Amino acid sequence: MNIRKLLGTYRGLDRSIYLLCLAQVVNSIGHFVHPFLTMFLTQKIGMDPVEAGTYVMLSAAAWVPGSLLGGRIADKVGRKQILVIFQSLAAAALVPCAFLGVSRIIPWLLIGSSFLQGAAEPVNDAMITDLTTAERRKRAFSLLYLSHNIGFALGPMIAGFLFTLHLAWIFLGDAITTGIAVILIAAFIRESAPTETQIAESFARDRGSERAERGSLIKVLVKRPFLVAFMFIHVILSFVYSQTAFGLPLQLSEVFGEGGARMYGTIMSFNAVVVIVLTTFLIHTTDRIQPALTVAVSSLFFAAGFGMIGVLRTLPLFLLSTLIWTVGEILEATNTSAYVANHSPITHRARINAVAPIIMWSGFALGPPLSARFIERFSLYRIWPLCLGLSMVAAVLLLGLHLVEKRARKRRIPAGKSKP
Repeated sequence: MNIRKLLGTYRGLDRSIYLLCLAQVVNSIGHFVHPFLTMFLTQKIGMDPVEAGTYVMLSAAAWVPGSLLGGRIADKVGRKQILVIFQSLAAAALVPCAFLGVSRIIPWLLIGSSFLQGAAEPVNDAMITDLTTAERRKRAFSLLYLSHNIGFALGPMIAGFLFTLHLAWIFLGDAITTGIAVILIAAFIRESAPTETQIAESFARDRGSERAERGSLIKVLVKRPFLVAFMFIHVILSFVYSQTAFGLPLQLSEVFGEGGARMYGTIMSFNAVVVIVLTTFLIHTTDRIQPALTVAVSSLFFAAGFGMIGVLRTLPLFLLSTLIWTVGEILEATNTSAYVANHSPITHRARINAVAPIIMWSGFALGPPLSARFIERFSLYRIWPLCLGLSMVAAVLLLGLHLVEKRARKRRIPAGKSKP
């Protein structure tokens, strides 16, 4: 397969999608503050780990109400202006932090910035959904995912240098890159929200899962049991994936002792490289496979990649494991977004893109405390067979969901008629 054909995977998308992805690269490169938040609170402000952990938790928690608010407003008012307003405010909240030294006001400004950034987050996915058809969404979301990872591969390296030598620029750099992304969006990206005419036509003609709906988000979700089931099955996968941040560093410390931290950094850098190198190839290869089925396949890669970790003793084998579970990560991330988009009514896209990640990634939040209790009772090495088993359960459930939904779709669309 030649490079031109491979890159052709992303040909033919709406111009605004390419610009959104460029803005995502810029924004992710400047994602300086939050990766170093714990170190800032403990080393610079002087908090103890418990107090710092509380502020980190509050910063993460502030994202949730922000996301719900932003999703609701974006469905009512429009996408572009909400994205511009909230990202601008999020950037503005970071600027005073550069001039406040080690003031304890800074953590509260960062919590406010997290809330505002959370309000902007669901709009990105809603715009990608607006600007694509179901057939092209996997490609569009994979390009957005790739853009984020390209930026994030560079950001922490720059941030590490700034944290040591030019601390104020941690905040200013994050604010400036966010501002550049906002300018790109404001100047070059068109409003994508469905018009009243498009909504009226959807009510009249559409019979699929993207049909316009009246009523609250809860009523919409009740009418979409497949989407709800998918989100709760995904909780299992997010629990398994949480071991990249909890179980894996513990395992590496167990195997390599004091060298575990260095090995962990190597593995996570390798993960980023694999994402950048393989995303386009994997999306090109799986483009015609339904998203739910592809996420089921990703579960098998999780099962193999995480399931083998407990018996590994050398870095090359850990890298092999990382390669396997990273393939699962790529397939999961891009196809999960496409599945949610394909089941979101055009009237509720931003709201669903706000609530879906909260549900689906609750397993990632619950993973460390639950895993800690499991490890304390059984042992660190037994967490990996558990990951294997949970991943296999998720694969079976997703396959069943795919088959049941496929049967339901056939009943809804009589033979000889085209899909809506």
